[in-house]
Amino acid sequence: MIRTMKESTEEIKSRVKNIIRKLKREIPGAKTALVHRDPLELLVATILSAQCTDERVNKVTPTLFKKYRSVQDFANASVSDFENEIKSTGFYRAKTKSIVNCCKSLIDNYGGKVPEKIEELVKLPGVGRKTANVVLGNAFGITSGIVVDTHVKRLSERLGLTKHTDPEKIEIDLMEIVTKKDWIIFGDLLVLHGRRVCNARKPKCLECSLSQLCPSAEKIMVMN
Repeated sequence: MIRTMKESTEEIKSRVKNIIRKLKREIPGAKTALVHRDPLELLVATILSAQCTDERVNKVTPTLFKKYRSVQDFANASVSDFENEIKSTGFYRAKTKSIVNCCKSLIDNYGGKVPEKIEELVKLPGVGRKTANVVLGNAFGITSGIVVDTHVKRLSERLGLTKHTDPEKIEIDLMEIVTKKDWIIFGDLLVLHGRRVCNARKPKCLECSLSQLCPSAEKIMVMN
């Protein structure tokens, strides 16, 4: 893991434990904001959430999940109808193709069930490590890795936990310094904290419970 000259790996691990402790107290019961009832719905919702807010996805999925109730329904969906139904989530043509083909692959290769192994999930159309980690962690409680979305990427950089910009390299860094039992909740905590406090344009460092643990806080406060 790339780290600063001033901090050893053990010191970073200790700081991360304090970050997690504070965020667990601040955001009890943290979990994905995507509303779902089963692994398939979470898989579809997570694919829809690419380049889109969870809030917007949650406005689309109630109607979508009433119409498409099974993996067969998604696999046999009319492309034009489905595109119109998810249009507000953006990139609707690519997302429609991914969801329809993903569900066809589930039927052809996994008996219509969402697999519980990351190696199998990432083979599905439209599914990368981030989506696979979301589904495994939140639908199955399986610790496969750490979700790295735009919020986690931003906060990991600001907190000095990585110097990488590639999500997969960031995940490797985080997996080295976060205790495995916290891998699932760590991503959820950073996502929620990123939305509420450490937003992209104007982070609320003066209100942030992590300001004493964040090497970027002082610099950001000076800039603002």
